[in-house]
Amino acid sequence: MRRTPCHRSPKRQRGISLFVVIVFVMLSMLLALWGARTSLFNEMVVGNDADYQRAFEAAQALIQDAELDIRGERPDGTACVRSIPNVTADTCRPAATALVWFPTEDKEFADIVSTLEKKTATKFCFKGLCLKRTGNQDFWNDKTTLDAMLPEGARYGQFTGAEIGTAVSTGSSPILKSTVADRGGWYWIEVMPYDPNAGNSGLITNGSTNLALNLKPSIAYRITAVARGLKASTQVVLQSTFVRQKVKN
Repeated sequence: MRRTPCHRSPKRQRGISLFVVIVFVMLSMLLALWGARTSLFNEMVVGNDADYQRAFEAAQALIQDAELDIRGERPDGTACVRSIPNVTADTCRPAATALVWFPTEDKEFADIVSTLEKKTATKFCFKGLCLKRTGNQDFWNDKTTLDAMLPEGARYGQFTGAEIGTAVSTGSSPILKSTVADRGGWYWIEVMPYDPNAGNSGLITNGSTNLALNLKPSIAYRITAVARGLKASTQVVLQSTFVRQKVKN
């Protein structure tokens, strides 16, 4: 009797390898996306920090420029004297011949206060000099107040002749070079009377052993510098109190 051979049916292909490959490809894509997102985030953090550091250095330079302005000096330490060709420029404030100047005697303080009191539209500021602020001291957080004061804020080198550099110079600050209305940096100097009897208040223990202030005139200055970075969200504010002391013989 002839036997018919028995043929087994072939096994059906499950395709499990294809699914494994797809899963690994998707995981690789997710890892690549995560790495790209992390790199982008790190780049944003580094960029923001770099912009903040630029603005911070610009604010420090503005503070130093304001101190030179008060002392009437140029950046090289020489006296800031106006030359005839620049008689109409702001560089080197002329003592007692301009609307505002830094007083050299106590009696001049009343004249400056009288002039600044008329500058109500600019929050009692004119050419970088201001009356002592009343109310909230953080005027930079009030957009309306700050916008009114910006036109009278002093720019870097405006009154001292400090050079910022050319437009293509890489060694100068791009923030200080900016002269756009709402960009760059400014400083304001509040003129405040100093009470010579403040040292006798007894608030400081053993205050009699400390070196007494020798102010002439008896005026203190509060400097506020605001520097805005290259990014719209970056702004640095620094404040400093400055007094001119006469060296005793």
